Amino acid sequence: MRPIQRRQHGLQYGIYLLYMQALNFGIDKIPPATLLTIIAQVLLYIGFIKVPWNAEEVCISAIKIFKYHDWNSFIISNFEHGSDMHLYYNMVSLILKGSYLEPMYKTMNFVILLTILSFGCSTMYIGLSYVLMQLTGDYGYYVQCAIGFSSILFALKVIVICEEYDRIHDVGGLRVPSKIAVWVELILIHLLVPQSSFIGHLGGILIGCLYCYTFIGEMIDNIIYIITNIPIIHEEQFYRRRNSLFR
Repeated sequence: MRPIQRRQHGLQYGIYLLYMQALNFGIDKIPPATLLTIIAQVLLYIGFIKVPWNAEEVCISAIKIFKYHDWNSFIISNFEHGSDMHLYYNMVSLILKGSYLEPMYKTMNFVILLTILSFGCSTMYIGLSYVLMQLTGDYGYYVQCAIGFSSILFALKVIVICEEYDRIHDVGGLRVPSKIAVWVELILIHLLVPQSSFIGHLGGILIGCLYCYTFIGEMIDNIIYIITNIPIIHEEQFYRRRNSLFR
């Protein structure tokens, strides 16, 4: 997520870069739900999908939800982007994370998980904005508006790390243990891209932690199983991590 900019329609350099990255990765290697999610967000950004709103109109903020009850922004904001490069970086990240998790969880399960994460990240963003406004007295937290898929990507990153065996991650040229990689990335992005939404990224991390480390994750897995009749099978270390806290 990042503060809004007016969207430019049509093909732009970031779209071209994304296409080349997808070709280099292998479009046939990108799982279907991940690929369709990327295509839909690209088509939405370039204006091919006609919608009755502009990107800047559906950014999410605490004031829009609490005062104006603008529930459209609650979900739509996650799938809009403010610039072609914003879209490019997010979709490249989705290629990597989706290609890892979707085959493991199965396509329908992954689609439902993305939907739940979308609701969760929006809820966390609004909650954090309100709490920070109350704690600091800074009204800016209450009105700060953001769009983008990156909060969901941070949640997915936490899940990927929980599925993997402990290993070293490269974060912006820094080699760090997996258990702190997402926190290092949060800080680096905030320092290098100050206009990015720190609250949105932090909210995504917290949603990922709730899924990985608490009973809420078990509840989500059970709900998904009831809907699809396909269980989500995690790696053994994922269960160890989920059982390590709050038990």
